[in-house]
Amino acid sequence: MDIVVPVKLVPDLVEELVVDTNGAELDAAWLRLQLSEFDGHAIEQAILLKERIGGQVTIVCPEGEGADDVLYMAAAKGADRLIKLGGDVGQAVRLGRNHALARAMAGVVRELQPDLVLTGVQSHDDLDGSVGPLVAGFLGLPYVGYVAGVTIAADVAMARKEYPGGLVAEMEVALPAVLGIQASDQAPRYVAFSRIRQAMKTAAIEERPVAGLDGSGGPTVSRMYKPESATRATMIEGGAGEVAARLVDIFRELGIL
Repeated sequence: MDIVVPVKLVPDLVEELVVDTNGAELDAAWLRLQLSEFDGHAIEQAILLKERIGGQVTIVCPEGEGADDVLYMAAAKGADRLIKLGGDVGQAVRLGRNHALARAMAGVVRELQPDLVLTGVQSHDDLDGSVGPLVAGFLGLPYVGYVAGVTIAADVAMARKEYPGGLVAEMEVALPAVLGIQASDQAPRYVAFSRIRQAMKTAAIEERPVAGLDGSGGPTVSRMYKPESATRATMIEGGAGEVAARLVDIFRELGIL
């Protein structure tokens, strides 16, 4: 079983995001990137499948700050092959252009010809769609998203989806296919830094340049800015009776009462 996991780097929301002087993208000089949370679950699900039925797991990651750390971390967990996409692909990551990023990843997946592709179901910077269904569309493969568990039998994947109210659906998908992982069968495992350092000595990262990104199909960002405050809150002072009377007056002015 050959499994490919395309992952993406997303801005760390703990850090303050700075808009570039051109006003249409984030300032890369201050941009701290990290692995998308759902992609971490996709990596874990791939490793679990490898441990159960054997095979090879390949991680494909675009370049950017922290990309090597992500790849070595995946190797420490059990990934067999690490591929980093370079060249113009970093711009697609900074701008959140998933059409361009998915086309670049689909090219690598097409070359690898895996049995199964696992991606994170979404990320917090998705601007023009999630990577998973876009990759599936470019490759002409079936796609099932919001998957919370995968089992493999022969040339069929059984994808488990959870719905509100405790409902669970199981879908058979003919392989090869692309699955958008919402949650792996178990929480992503912790790996000690010593194992990551060992992976840095033994694992090799294949670098593949990507030029001439095609972002067609996605939106064009003309302006990016932080939310602008319009009106301020009005503080109502006084005793309980005075505050209550003022609230009633406000509700009447608004037509609520």
